[in-house]
Amino acid sequence: MTDHTFRRRTLLRASTAAALAAVLAVPATADTAEAAADAPIGFASVNALGQNGTTGGAGGRTVTATNAAEFLGYIDSKETLVIRVAGTIPISSKQGVRPNKTIIGVGASGHITGGGLDFYRSYNVIVRNIRFTDADDDAVNIGRESHHIWIDHNTFSGAADGSVDVVRGADYVTVSWNHFDHTDKTMLIGNSDGAASTDIGHLKVTVHHNFFDNSRQRHPRVRFGEPVHVFNNYFLGNALYGVASTENAGVLVEGNYFQDVPHPLHSTGGYADSGPGRAMQRDNVYVNSGPPETGGTVVEPRTYYAYTLDAASGVPVAVRAGAGVGAQWGPPA
Repeated sequence: MTDHTFRRRTLLRASTAAALAAVLAVPATADTAEAAADAPIGFASVNALGQNGTTGGAGGRTVTATNAAEFLGYIDSKETLVIRVAGTIPISSKQGVRPNKTIIGVGASGHITGGGLDFYRSYNVIVRNIRFTDADDDAVNIGRESHHIWIDHNTFSGAADGSVDVVRGADYVTVSWNHFDHTDKTMLIGNSDGAASTDIGHLKVTVHHNFFDNSRQRHPRVRFGEPVHVFNNYFLGNALYGVASTENAGVLVEGNYFQDVPHPLHSTGGYADSGPGRAMQRDNVYVNSGPPETGGTVVEPRTYYAYTLDAASGVPVAVRAGAGVGAQWGPPA
């Protein structure tokens, strides 16, 4: 990365933080932890595909949805919007989200139940501080050629299928500081062994500081994507496995804390009917957990973006304190 590119990305992150801070009603100061927390880290921050990182609805109107009709109308609008979600919004199936939106829960009240969000050739969307419960399919499906999506500080439980899936050539996604509370099929990156033609060269995803809390599997399960960067997450009691790299995916797993996870990482043996992938691990902590399965080399995420790795030993405390929905992450009522 050139110095010019690094400075440009740093300025982008600062401008994104300022825009979000205006929505959150907290001060945005350069080079502070508060500012960094309000801008994406990882692939959602990268300038690519004609997109200057992920800024969501910054610069657009701010509106508030208190019922399903209002919410569905706002997410289907072609307008750039910051959509405040106040209270419980019951929906069904997967509802499409158009580009240039920030969807953010008010305080700790924002709740979407019964259905989920669908991204089809969408881009530049932030989903933050929302509680997703009992989706009848996926809670969040980032699909066909969508890009620059940031899923941050949400809580997921009870989805019939995936909590957050990234599939069908989607790209430049960050999934950060979410609480996956006893979920089953938590996160799929690449939906099919037969999707090489659409997925190779895409599915670049950063997964950081999430709490995989007694969730069973797919944290994530990856096909074809490279690099997929899984760092500083807390894996607790994952009954089937932690991470699976398959179908020649390239996954870097670093600085995570695995506790009571019998199979932290599958790769060279493949998984289920999927062929082997590539995976590297470094600086992880394994407590009452099995050995990771690694092999091959993976493109370094630093080729695309800068990041700071926290010591894995401190991850459980930090993630328990910060992941998921909370009044501190959303705008005031």
